[in-house]
Amino acid sequence: MFVTNIKRIFRGGFVNFWRSGLVSLASLTVMTLSLFVIGGLYLSQAFLDASLADLQSKVDISVSFQPEARTDEILTLQKTLQAMPAVRQITYRTREQELADFIERNKDNALIMQSLDEVGNPLGARLNISAVDPSNYENIAQFLKSDSALSADGENIIYQISFKKDNVDRLVSIIDSSRRLSVALAIVLIVISIIVTFATISLAIYVSREEISIMRLVGADRHYVRGPFVIEGIIVGIFAAIIALALLYPTTLWLRGATAGLYGGVDLAGYYLSHFAVLFLILFVGGMVLGAVSSFWAVSKYLKV
Repeated sequence: MFVTNIKRIFRGGFVNFWRSGLVSLASLTVMTLSLFVIGGLYLSQAFLDASLADLQSKVDISVSFQPEARTDEILTLQKTLQAMPAVRQITYRTREQELADFIERNKDNALIMQSLDEVGNPLGARLNISAVDPSNYENIAQFLKSDSALSADGENIIYQISFKKDNVDRLVSIIDSSRRLSVALAIVLIVISIIVTFATISLAIYVSREEISIMRLVGADRHYVRGPFVIEGIIVGIFAAIIALALLYPTTLWLRGATAGLYGGVDLAGYYLSHFAVLFLILFVGGMVLGAVSSFWAVSKYLKV
């Protein structure tokens, strides 16, 4: 008996879906738009993360060393810094590399070129330090100014520390604000999608309200009456997820050209393909849950007979 009822519920759900016609099409359209928005939010988060990462990569601490600082002392300090959890990457540039860059920038200035011929290489080596998080730059700068950064002889081998604190603080503020805004926007859009989907499915069930009342009057169980509509909602969610996935890919292809030159140029189409399984799971499960829950709630008020 139980298996028979389950078969009838599933068959009733499919029958309701095809029989409703335009109402099912309306529910499918709204659900597809809702899942498209959810998928778009998932992909936009990748773009936001890439943009923030690109901004972060443009900020670092530049440490210039005294010309007489020994290479082994600089490398020892680099090793100490690299061991700090707050440090993500360190780039070491020798005196010769710094001089070559300086000459390239000023090759048309005869006076500077003549001065270099007279004094030799007045430049020291350099370390460019990138932090794991922008909020770590202040601590790294404080470490470089402390006695821990002195040579083994207790001498200060650092000539200058270039650290634009205002830029870092502004970057931290942008990252925090962007993440809060993206979370708030995602919540608002998802809630709107749920409300609109619920309203549309409620309209579809409203058409069958008399049928529901008759079934309840003849003694049909609540679960038996509700079942076909829940299955119908799940079917709508599955089809909507498939359509939303199909629409998202050409959208990412269209956006790829526009985003290629922005903040590192995240390839949304490539990201879509590499994360297709996750996106499919989110939309597929989300569509079924959204359809089932909306149908469950919508049909409940017509079961009170």
